[in-house]
Amino acid sequence: MNTIGKLFRVTTFGESHGLALGCVVDGCPSGILLSEKDIQSELDRRKPGQLPVTTSRAESDKVKILSGVFEGKTLGTPIAMIVENEDCRGCDYEKLKDVFRPGHADFTWETKYGFRDYRGGGRQSGRETVARVMAGAVAKKILAAHKIEILACATEIGGISGDPKEMAAVIERAKSEGDSVGGIVEIVIKGAPAGLGEPVFGKLSADLAHALISIPAVKGIEFGSGFEAATKKGSEQNDPMHMEKGKIVFDKNDAGGLLGGISTGQDIVMRIVVKPTSSISKPQETVTKDGKNTKIQVTGRHDPCIVPRIVPVAESMAAIVIADHLLLNLHV
Repeated sequence: MNTIGKLFRVTTFGESHGLALGCVVDGCPSGILLSEKDIQSELDRRKPGQLPVTTSRAESDKVKILSGVFEGKTLGTPIAMIVENEDCRGCDYEKLKDVFRPGHADFTWETKYGFRDYRGGGRQSGRETVARVMAGAVAKKILAAHKIEILACATEIGGISGDPKEMAAVIERAKSEGDSVGGIVEIVIKGAPAGLGEPVFGKLSADLAHALISIPAVKGIEFGSGFEAATKKGSEQNDPMHMEKGKIVFDKNDAGGLLGGISTGQDIVMRIVVKPTSSISKPQETVTKDGKNTKIQVTGRHDPCIVPRIVPVAESMAAIVIADHLLLNLHV
């Protein structure tokens, strides 16, 4: 499945070391101001080679809008966009083509399809998220018109919280050891109106979880107080309400802005768990395609921590879902 959304639909395509990655956005309303600059500013936040603690793969990730925009405005027709791959080194993976890399989808992809693009993981590579960010940039333009903002940041890396320097240091240490670290990203949606979400299987919380869990390396999600709710009593977890100037006001937000899977009008607060990057240069035990035990060391250009570059991807996936539900709500 390469498509997400009901009214605001996004289809992505492309592989890590193919000619290009891209997306088709269908269902975007007409008349929205949109330029390649709007898309590029989002892509620049996730592109590789910007920091010492990210991969050295140097991609400009320059977007090309192929359709759906005329004279700086959306036409209401499908918006097609691509980013060409420029700094590919497929030869780095030649020696791994018959080996299943631990932590990667090599084994499962081979089992399901019987054939795979082993260069950088192909379609299951984190590079696939380029297309998600392009689509998310379009979604953010829709949300901006409704004064909805999505913000994300890394709140924890390698067990370190709060101090960016210490976070960078733990990444550098892992890199020097040929290893990697994971972390936590928090996403906050501000300005979403109350009433977004469809019962029972179209809950906003379910769609957000689906979108965010689909990001490569994301292994868990929580809303509001999240897993801490398991340690609380109902009197502690429930969010009291009172009337203020003719409006219902919540005293706190342990629900994370969602009740019954429908938005309350408060900030929607989520946190995702990002696993350590699977490609590491430390020796690892694995198996070959023909069933032989072996050891491998994954060489090449890899992020020792993918958390910083997942931040704009997480924002994009949240934006795609909120834009879809906003349009659904307007059609009720």
